[in-house]
Amino acid sequence: MNDDGRNQTGTATAEQQQSSIAGDADPYATLTPREIVAELDKYIIGQDGAKRAVAIALRNRWRRLRVEDDLREEILPNNIIMIGPTGVGKTEISRRLARLADAPFIKVEASKFTEVGYVGRDVESMIRDLAEISVNMVRQDWEDEVYEQAESSVEERLLDLLLPPLRGAEEADGGHRYLVDPAGVARESEGMHTEDPRVQRERSRDKLRRLLTDGKLEERQVEVETTSSRLPFIEVLSPMGFEEMDVSEMLEEMIPKRTKRRKVTVAEARRILLQEELNKLIDMDEVVNEAIYRTENSGIVFLDEIDKIAGEKITGAPDVSREGVQRDLLPVVEGSNVQTKYGLVRTDHILFIAAGAFHVSKPSDLIPEIQGRFPIRVELRSLTARDFERILTEPKNALTLQYEALLKTEGVHLSFSGDAIREIARIAAEVNDQMENIGARRLHTVMTSLLDDILFDVPDSEIERVAIDAEGVQERLGEIVEDRDLRKYIL
Repeated sequence: MNDDGRNQTGTATAEQQQSSIAGDADPYATLTPREIVAELDKYIIGQDGAKRAVAIALRNRWRRLRVEDDLREEILPNNIIMIGPTGVGKTEISRRLARLADAPFIKVEASKFTEVGYVGRDVESMIRDLAEISVNMVRQDWEDEVYEQAESSVEERLLDLLLPPLRGAEEADGGHRYLVDPAGVARESEGMHTEDPRVQRERSRDKLRRLLTDGKLEERQVEVETTSSRLPFIEVLSPMGFEEMDVSEMLEEMIPKRTKRRKVTVAEARRILLQEELNKLIDMDEVVNEAIYRTENSGIVFLDEIDKIAGEKITGAPDVSREGVQRDLLPVVEGSNVQTKYGLVRTDHILFIAAGAFHVSKPSDLIPEIQGRFPIRVELRSLTARDFERILTEPKNALTLQYEALLKTEGVHLSFSGDAIREIARIAAEVNDQMENIGARRLHTVMTSLLDDILFDVPDSEIERVAIDAEGVQERLGEIVEDRDLRKYIL
């Protein structure tokens, strides 16, 4: 065992897996609901009700994993439905929550399951995709742990390629240089004792190591042996619908691996060899075990556009196709075993967060069984001009900060006055009111139109400072806002 509690191959015990998932290894997992909301506030303005709901759901996961074994399995997550127009933060709240928890996360549009034929794509595919994401996350974590060790091995292999090992005869001669007479008989030259070739080789190797470390050999050509046995993805028609299948994985044992030697640069060889070394140091069986555990206990599925599969009952009868999708979703949401290429995944404790605008339909139009599996409902309100002001300035990833950072790369200092921010927010809110309300996404269209000329001209100009004020905003956007037809196409 190593100091960190892992065995020599880097694998973790089941107890360590559970401890890690429970939050001992993740500083964010032990946040209180109030602290979780504070973290979400750094990126999302308003929508306090939704933030509270997801914060409680995340904390409850941490609590469940500390409950006694016999009761732990009985505690199921309270899935959430977020109701609100587009662009108000539904997806962002869920995505940021998953990042806080370091949890596998996938966003799926529920309407995709109605696209082909009667039920569309197999609804269980979202769990298979979630498991794939989890495996990639765990593998990345493990690669980070052994990366330095892999880099060290790669350096030695690159030095071997740049300076091949000595031949057996050179090592066996004890460092003496031999001459060959015309008769072909080797004889030791008189008084000619040269430096041991092994010492000379080590000195050359050290010189190459320094050059390699300094990046001066990146374009040097070396010959590496690569293995290829992978075949392209194909789509096959299964009883449940079209699914992507990796032929090489199914036939891995039957298809022999092909090797070939290629001449590549040192930089490319380093990438190839690094992947090989990481593959040697990581036990994929243990990665898969940990990934499935993480999927089952901390996975989050965000089901967007769930209102699109709600039967509107306009004709007095529910939409058969949409209700069929709901009934297919039901066993996955309420808990079932889904077969993935990594094994069975139980969905009992996966957190499902659904979202929809529900402009035409209502949550009550969903079948009762689905409604029962989403007991927590939160409504997200439309954004006002005041909200847009805060969105432009307060979040850590505010649009104004993004554009300032982009232009800083060109040596240009961009700044926005307070009245410019208020004018941008007013225009965005006005356009949302008079046209389709797309929420905070409207700010992207307004900011792009506002800064279009600046972003285009800066590389060819000698401008060092750009200050945007309310007058400048009106000058650039006033005509567009006043012209209804122009506004329709541009904003």
